[in-house]
Amino acid sequence: MAVYVDDVRFAYRGMIMCHMFADREAELHAMADAIGIERRWFQKPPKASWRHYDISLTKKRLAIARGAILTDRYGALEHVARLNGDEAKLARIAARRAARLTGS
Repeated sequence: MAVYVDDVRFAYRGMIMCHMFADREAELHAMADAIGIERRWFQKPPKASWRHYDISLTKKRLAIARGAILTDRYGALEHVARLNGDEAKLARIAARRAARLTGS
């Protein structure tokens, strides 16, 4: 089981943000507590399509220092596809990653 942060960057209220997600919700909340993220920032269905926190780059660095695993821009999509058992989506993600590596 693990906590992940992705390499996505998006602007929100003057900050640059990314996503933090985990294999288990309890692990996600434990990491959020450890790096000082309030529980009220937790996002889940139906407001969000998956369970995660949007975190600033400062919090991302803290999470990585505490053992979070850095993923690429497809990490969150892959995570949700694995949770849902969506093998077709996992195959598409693998193909996109391969295409990026080869430049095609």
